[in-house]
Amino acid sequence: MAEENTNPVMLQLWQNYLETLPASQKAALKMPQAWGFGVGEEMANELGSLVVEGIKTATCSLFWEYEAGQEVLPEVGDLSIILDGRGEPLCLIETTSVEIKLFNAVDAQFAYDEGEGDRSLEYWWQAHWHFFGRTCAEIGKQLSEEMPVVCERFRLVHKNQLL
Repeated sequence: MAEENTNPVMLQLWQNYLETLPASQKAALKMPQAWGFGVGEEMANELGSLVVEGIKTATCSLFWEYEAGQEVLPEVGDLSIILDGRGEPLCLIETTSVEIKLFNAVDAQFAYDEGEGDRSLEYWWQAHWHFFGRTCAEIGKQLSEEMPVVCERFRLVHKNQLL
């Protein structure tokens, strides 16, 4: 879930990132939304750490959440500030690709790039089936192997220097 960008550490992370850019690029950029992966403090900490370590370079979300108006569909070039479970900024990422697929069409490489568990497709399937099952129940959709999912790849562009 996105948060207001009023945290002084978050503002400092953004300023530090802007200082790495040429002046011509700075003017066009607005401070991005900040959010944490998953649900809850433990999951946000775990997944956020994987991003900072360079292990997690992809994420998957349920397309129906976007249709329900709960979130804005990511776009290539989007910047995001990634938060830990306490709402503190860990890093800044840039979306490099967005693809909508059926759940059962997600491949082993994408599962590996998500960086979770043992990085296998089997682990990915079980973890996401369970996670999306809760989401489907919340938005009144039926869990299905053919449900549409948003497969997003990203790159780490800046780490919080205070970590």
